[in-house]
Amino acid sequence: MIDSIVLYASNALSWLFIINFIISCFIIFLERKDPSSTLAWIMILFLVPIAGIILYVLFSQNIYRKKVFRFKILEKRMLESSLKKQIEDFKTNTFVFKQKEIEDFGSMIYLHQIHSHALFTQDNQIKIFIDGKEKFKELLSDIQKAEYSIHMMYFIFQNDTLGKCIIKALTEKAREGVEVRLLLDAMGSKKITHNVLREFHQAGGKVAYFFPSKIKIFNLKLNYRNHRKLVIIDGKTGYIGGFNVGNEYLGEKKKIGYWRDTHIKVSGSAVYDMQIRFILDWRSASTEDLDISLGYYNEPQLSGHSGMQIVSSGPDSTHQQIKLGYLKLISSAKKNVYIQTPYFVPDDSILEALKVACLSGLDVKIMIPCRPDHAFVYWATYSYIGELLGAGAKVYIYENGFLHSKMICIDGKVSSIGTANFDIRSFSLNFEVNAFIYDTLTTALLEDIFTRDLYLSSELTKELYMERPLSIRFKESISRLLSNLL
Repeated sequence: MIDSIVLYASNALSWLFIINFIISCFIIFLERKDPSSTLAWIMILFLVPIAGIILYVLFSQNIYRKKVFRFKILEKRMLESSLKKQIEDFKTNTFVFKQKEIEDFGSMIYLHQIHSHALFTQDNQIKIFIDGKEKFKELLSDIQKAEYSIHMMYFIFQNDTLGKCIIKALTEKAREGVEVRLLLDAMGSKKITHNVLREFHQAGGKVAYFFPSKIKIFNLKLNYRNHRKLVIIDGKTGYIGGFNVGNEYLGEKKKIGYWRDTHIKVSGSAVYDMQIRFILDWRSASTEDLDISLGYYNEPQLSGHSGMQIVSSGPDSTHQQIKLGYLKLISSAKKNVYIQTPYFVPDDSILEALKVACLSGLDVKIMIPCRPDHAFVYWATYSYIGELLGAGAKVYIYENGFLHSKMICIDGKVSSIGTANFDIRSFSLNFEVNAFIYDTLTTALLEDIFTRDLYLSSELTKELYMERPLSIRFKESISRLLSNLL
């Protein structure tokens, strides 16, 4: 009996070793991951064999070779034609900037034109929201005014008071004959089932789920989630930023407290690109072959002078477009770099760029939350923050609730707001979208908001950081070791 058990255990261990070896070879030779990520996975596979295999299946599916989003031939020609003309103007220095201060950032605009196929528009008007109640009050008002179409996409959509309020508003508009489409991430919005949306369906509303699970109670795609938050109304008004839909984003959950985020409302030609982003995502997630056509593009409200590019990124591409934008922003700074992010787990390129900025005498300020909503990510954040403190960065801990803002400003001229955090997950694992804003007024307003937030924060000095207890140092070390997988 004992011999049989020993033989069985020996065979099981042998098979585990073989499976781990095969997966390791697959990671090294086929997936071509970042070397640090590769080593982290191999370490997990051999240190905790059974759990490692399960974690690999759940977290490490590579989809960059897949065409998740597709343009039709005529759509591609139309968009490439507009972009080609603009690129030529930049190459020949004949492009006319409405704001002279932005001319110095022509190479950044060109970067996004080439790698992100992002048009640069200069007729946009921007309204900034940092409070959930104000943002959703205005969004509901705009939904009620919709005449033709409402396209809404969120990562998290809760089945609570706010969620039900928005679903009710969308249902009413669908009954009026407005085309209403609701695109949700299947994992982040798992509580919004077809049963919850029964009246919405009956009214003519349409819903699609991004990367749904074939297994009802479990989703094997824990990575590669659609983290984008977009609303486009009548092709004229767009919303983009960090707020999801739920009572916590109104500051109504005691455990979290006040929710500090950054979102913008846009009118102008940039809304066209937000619309294109939605339609590509919708076609990927639904069975509806929705066209990118003039039917969804009314004349924009040309009342602003803000320059903007809508930049998307995701694991379907190796370019990491938003990360490249962040890198270009940091390397272009001459005076200051202000960053707000709930998670700070940068890769080597972002970390080195920020170190260089610090060591070059720039005013580098980074603001992070005082409380974790993901423990491993929080302690990994502290590890990287400590490294930047050593280079001369100033770090602030926001203490008036939870800071979820994803914002960077440089030199009072250029900024970015969107869904991408300063972490590896946003750079390479999630589908994200950011607005890169070339406007002195908007950036000055964002810097003013950042300055006001400083009064609600405490500074984490190098001396305070060095006094942290051994238990925290241990958490940081383990979390940093796994940071490429977070």
